[in-house]
Formats: sequence, C-alpha cells, structure tokens
Amino acid sequence: MSQEHPFAPFVRILGKGKQGSRSLSQAEAREAMEMILDGQVEPEQLGAFLMLLRVKEESPEELAGFIEAVRGRCAAPQQLKVDLDWSTYAGKKRQLPWFILVALILAENGIRVFMHGARGHTPERIYTEDCLTLFGITACNNWSEVAESLEASQFAFMSINTLSPEMGRIINLRPVLGLRSPVHTLCRLINPLHAQHTVDGVFHPAYGPMHQKTSQLLGVENGLTIKGDGGEAEVKPDAECDLQWTRSSEYSTSQWPRYYPRRLVKQNLNPDDLLGLWRGETAHEYGEGAVISTLALILKLLNKADDDGGCFELAEQMWQGRNKGRF
Repeated sequence: MSQEHPFAPFVRILGKGKQGSRSLSQAEAREAMEMILDGQVEPEQLGAFLMLLRVKEESPEELAGFIEAVRGRCAAPQQLKVDLDWSTYAGKKRQLPWFILVALILAENGIRVFMHGARGHTPERIYTEDCLTLFGITACNNWSEVAESLEASQFAFMSINTLSPEMGRIINLRPVLGLRSPVHTLCRLINPLHAQHTVDGVFHPAYGPMHQKTSQLLGVENGLTIKGDGGEAEVKPDAECDLQWTRSSEYSTSQWPRYYPRRLVKQNLNPDDLLGLWRGETAHEYGEGAVISTLALILKLLNKADDDGGCFELAEQMWQGRNKGRF
C-alpha cells in the first residue's frame, strides 16, 4: 500500500462527512497553505480542498491561518510602512473604478496608500491595474519598486501575481472550477505591510462579518469592509451603503448615507472618463458623487474628522483642491 500524502489529512478534516468533518484550526490552515504555496500539493488535492472550503464556507480562523502563510512567503520588508492597505480584486462591471481617484487624492494629501489586486479572472470586467496606466502608474515588480513609488508619490500598486504568484494562479482557476474559492477572500485581507488601516469590498453582505473577524484575529486596528459597487471598496452615491467595522477589538455595523437623493441613470463605461474627471475636462455626476462619498468614508476610517459631516466637508475640499494637472 502506498504511503498517504502529507496533505491528505487536511482534505480529510474538511471532507469526512456531516458528523466527522470540521473547520481547520488557525495553525492547521497556516500549515496547509504553506504546503500549497511551496508546491507540495497535487492538483487533485488542491481542487478538493478549495471546493470543500467553498461548500463549508471558510472560517475566520482558517482565513487568518492562510493569510499568515501568504505573508510569510511574500517577504514584505518590515521597515516599509503605509497608512492604508486597499485591496481591489473584484473588477467593475456596471460602473468605472472611481475609487482609484480616491486613492490618488489621499496620496496627494500625504496618506501613504498601498493597493494590491488581480485582473482578468472574470470576463467583461474593468480592472484597477489596467486603469492605473491612464495615470502613468504601472504595477510594482518588487518591494524595492513599492518603496520607491511610495517615496515619490505616496501611492504604490502591486499585482497579486507579484505579491503571491501561487495565489494569482489559483484566483485564475475560477473559470476552471466554476466558482470563486476562499483565495478570493484571503487575498483581500493579506495586508502584507501590516497597515493599521485597511479597506476592502464585498458583493455579498454575508462576507462582511467574516472579513472583519479575520481582521481582528490578525490584529488590524482599523478595518472597514464596504458592500460596494461590484464588490469593490467604493460607495454607491445614489444608495445607502452597508459597512462592517473593526476598531481595535470592537466590531460594529453601520450604513453610509447616499450622496444623491435619487438614483442616477447608468452611463456608458469609458475608462478615459476617469482621467477626464480628474482633470476637470469631463462632467460625470455619478463619478464625482462616488469619489466624494467614498473619500469621506475613508477619511472617517482614518479618523481625519470628528463626525460624518466633517468627513464630507473635508472630502469636498480635497476633491476641489486636487492638482488637476498632475496627470
């Protein structure tokens, strides 16, 4: 009889039936993910493992263990500090990624923003990395380039394919598996530079508590999950927005008010409008509302104003005061 594969026990823990199966502990999840990252898992095992987790639904302890393993392999320099970790993995389908302008405004005002994300895993979506090129911003290929970009502009973007190539490969298995896997969630929460403020987006509100409970396990001081447009961390300006917060050990929920009292008519998606709106050359009611409302919310996360009204006032000031000729 052949010897059992070392990864088999992790599949068995998840798949032993209704009575015998259980979730992985945080330590077990970390060990399992380390084997995946090190290429010590057969393809059949990986597919079974991911789909068993998908059916069961990953626990915060499992996600925390997975993230610890990914962080341990991505070799982010401990001395590199940022104010805000912003994950962008969904891509946009119904609206443009207006949140890019929010990140650039924050950076222009001295907030160090590290953004990471994926692209291409779902057809007919607009991805952050592709739109950043409109502003002359390219993805960083290593941590040295991240440091240089942050020093020059307070903003840096890294693709998951660079941050964790194996996670990037697994994300792109979605068309093969037919379903999203837990990797889509854990990548949003990697926060490799251990920023004390994090923001991510979800499409399904049920994932919000999972994100924030995982953030608590990982020691995030100020975490925000937005049920945003298309699953990205962007407020819809013409609808109330559900929020999940972590402030130290406290978890809470709230709603962010709509910026416009009425629903706006959807417009054609032209990525050039992102740059046009920044320069003041293009009028886009939805886009401007999305920028101001999302910016106000991030300012609340960063504790930059005493109340919501102050956050909106500061957001409008920052938007009106942007350097329109910067890009």
